[in-house]
Amino acid sequence: MSATQEGRCKSVLSGDTLILQNKAKQERTLSLAFINAPRLQQDEPGKILHFRVLYNIPQKTGGGARDYGVVFLPSGQTLPDAIVQEGWAKLRDDADRKAESPQASELLERLTALEAHAKADGKGVWQTGAKHVQNVREIPDPKAFVEEHKGEAIEAVVERVLSGDRLICRLMISPGQHVTTTVLVAGLRSPSTARTNPSDGTSQPAEPYGNEAQAFVEERLLQRGVQVRLLGVSPSNLLVGEVRHPVGNIAEFLLKEGFARCTDHHSTWLGAEMGKLRQAEREAKEQQKGLFKGSAGVQRSAAGETEATVSRIFSADTLFIRNKAGAEKRINLSSVRQPKPSDPKQAPFGAEAREFLRKRVIGKHVKVRIDGKRPATEGYEEREMATVTSNNANLALTLVENGYASVIRHRMDDTDRSPIYDELLAAEEAAQKDQKGMWSTKPSKQPTYVDYSESLEKAKRQLALLSRQKKVPAIVDFVKSGSRFTVLVPRDNAKLTFVLGGIRAPRSARGPSDVAEPFGQEAHDFATRRCQQRDVEIDVDDTDKQGGFIGTLYVNRESFSKSLVEEGLASVHAYSAEKSGNANELFAAEQRAKEGRKGMWHDWDPSKDAEENGGHTDAPTTNGSNGTNGDAPSSKAKMDYRDVTVTFVDPTNGHLKLQMLGSGKQNLDSLMKDFANFHISSANNKALPGPPKAGDVVSAKFSQDGVWYRARVRRNDRENKTSEIVYIDYGNSETQPWSSLRSLDTDKFGLQKLKPQAVDAALSFVQFPTNAEYLAESCKMLDEITYDRSLVAMVDFNDTRDNLLWVTLVEPNEASGSGSDAKLKSLNAEVIAEGLATVPNKLKPFERASQDVLNEFKKREAEAKASRLGIFEYGDVTED
Repeated sequence: MSATQEGRCKSVLSGDTLILQNKAKQERTLSLAFINAPRLQQDEPGKILHFRVLYNIPQKTGGGARDYGVVFLPSGQTLPDAIVQEGWAKLRDDADRKAESPQASELLERLTALEAHAKADGKGVWQTGAKHVQNVREIPDPKAFVEEHKGEAIEAVVERVLSGDRLICRLMISPGQHVTTTVLVAGLRSPSTARTNPSDGTSQPAEPYGNEAQAFVEERLLQRGVQVRLLGVSPSNLLVGEVRHPVGNIAEFLLKEGFARCTDHHSTWLGAEMGKLRQAEREAKEQQKGLFKGSAGVQRSAAGETEATVSRIFSADTLFIRNKAGAEKRINLSSVRQPKPSDPKQAPFGAEAREFLRKRVIGKHVKVRIDGKRPATEGYEEREMATVTSNNANLALTLVENGYASVIRHRMDDTDRSPIYDELLAAEEAAQKDQKGMWSTKPSKQPTYVDYSESLEKAKRQLALLSRQKKVPAIVDFVKSGSRFTVLVPRDNAKLTFVLGGIRAPRSARGPSDVAEPFGQEAHDFATRRCQQRDVEIDVDDTDKQGGFIGTLYVNRESFSKSLVEEGLASVHAYSAEKSGNANELFAAEQRAKEGRKGMWHDWDPSKDAEENGGHTDAPTTNGSNGTNGDAPSSKAKMDYRDVTVTFVDPTNGHLKLQMLGSGKQNLDSLMKDFANFHISSANNKALPGPPKAGDVVSAKFSQDGVWYRARVRRNDRENKTSEIVYIDYGNSETQPWSSLRSLDTDKFGLQKLKPQAVDAALSFVQFPTNAEYLAESCKMLDEITYDRSLVAMVDFNDTRDNLLWVTLVEPNEASGSGSDAKLKSLNAEVIAEGLATVPNKLKPFERASQDVLNEFKKREAEAKASRLGIFEYGDVTED
């Protein structure tokens, strides 16, 4: 018999055999003397034990011998005594042959007595009719098994640790049913351990940190109770799940120590838990632990998050941004890819995905964080991978959620992945399930555009349609020069070459060997910054000889021709400017550019212009009866007063509809009486003979008062058989079903009998808020203070191009004073004083001419700010 020794119980192989480990991590197998015991359901290894070897038996293979002895527990109990006493073991048949020493004989006598008592009491294996635990080692259908128990927290015992990420677990499905099988730890991959090939006996060494990972898990989980949450099945039909001990998820601890790497295969199963695992891996990388020793760590942009403006969309995963200094660079969205051009199913959605992104961010301010760089490869330059957010929405995630981008499967060592990579994977899976975007079985909705500038003949045909429309919505697809663009008109599926009328911009270089005219490249760059891929509006006046469409292009409702001239990057072409009707506006802009010595006017000499104009440099250009359209006021301008009533306030922009009092109003009242009598007769109560067309004038019964009025059809919804109509004598609009509309007797009630009485107007010196809530409040106040009142409109300017009167509304008793005095007591001034509007930042020429009115209005605006009225309730909204 040997002396008493000490060791740590690494694991319990069965009820009579233990694996012990000394301080040098050397292992030995110790069987309890004289007994045989069945395999126990659960034991608690890890404790420090004392043991004594009584005898050993040589093994038939391997040449070694197995030790048999006794174990002294910290509680004072002795094994095998306690096991035999509880009936969990039987004495071996040949036990008396090994009782050679006095101590062995004494132990055997004691065990014989304890076994007799256990047998008499029917304990343990001596029970009669006891139910045995059924332990299944092979699962016939792993997928069905996982589906049955998915998400359940199954109590289990780790029987063996094959490697850091691979365990043999006894899953206790019920008290009478156990399943012993291999479980892969979800979300990671650890290095493999040393292995021996059983077929040829060759050994394969462990990967770096493979044995350390195994030992780490053994020390914490082996033979211990854990909870396993099954998530799925691996390609090799092994169960995959989370393994948790009382302290937490073992995967997280492995990763923190650098004994494993995250894997993306289980990301969608783990959901938010995957984020914790990636954070644990990130910590190991930063601290250079385990597998990450000597690595460079995670490289993130030192500058952090920066702000920029999206200047161009190259594709659904690539965009150009411009910083505050004006420098432009190309970035790629991290971890996502546009619909693959090489995939026949995805390729048709490329243009649709690009347009989806363009609508949301072109010209918008975004926040950019560089996640890493992709080095240059064959066919590709170095690319910066970035996370881009707009209004707190991640662009990559938005694209993936809508099925307009797929998620890149990264290599384990990729450092440029998105910080929300797991959310992207989950979003992709959801988009595929819902068949969104390129995952849909339906074809792409992206329209095919017809190039009407391809020939002069095509251009002439399209001109007939476009010239009758004003402010046609379009998209600038490409900027050819400062004044020449390719535009798309989505509603007509039309592609046009569009040329700005009334100006001449210097020519930019058309190739590396070409030379630009002075300021030609600057004009081209300015147009690119302001117009590239932007939503615009166009007015078409004519075509040129090459099939280009000549007209005016509006960016944010402002003429881009005027902006180009104002910056000194184009000059006015007098003949075409007069023809377009924009001459006064353009000449005024050119004069400001000259005075500011901007662009091509940097060396402007006023004396030369004076000589060319016969010595006059300040003669104002008049606009008919409405005064000047330049910067200089006309001292002889006659005020235009008109008695009006406001019939409608447009809630989208604060514009007004006015009815002129006098003979026109009397004629309208007379017509409305005849109109009402006309519709009393059932003979006149017949529906339209066919679907109405846009522009048709019809009879319509207003839904709120049940009275018939004259109306014009603005647009039709053929699917729902409804029309959006505008009541031409009052200005308000609504949607009516076709069945409610009636034909108009043009001889009695047509436009030749009485022209539309609602006149478009806008308040001078007033800029309404763009915020929808504040705009609604402003329009409500304007509606209240003008409702059913006779007012006087001081017409400041008649915009014949937009058919819009710019007016100042005053009480009739105030209209007799001087123009400036009346304006200071106007409704315009009242709206500003209540903090429901501001003085415009960009003033029109006639507004700049009334400096005394402007100063007073700005003073009232300042008072509203100080009192926190209206739009200033949370501070100065104009500071931005």
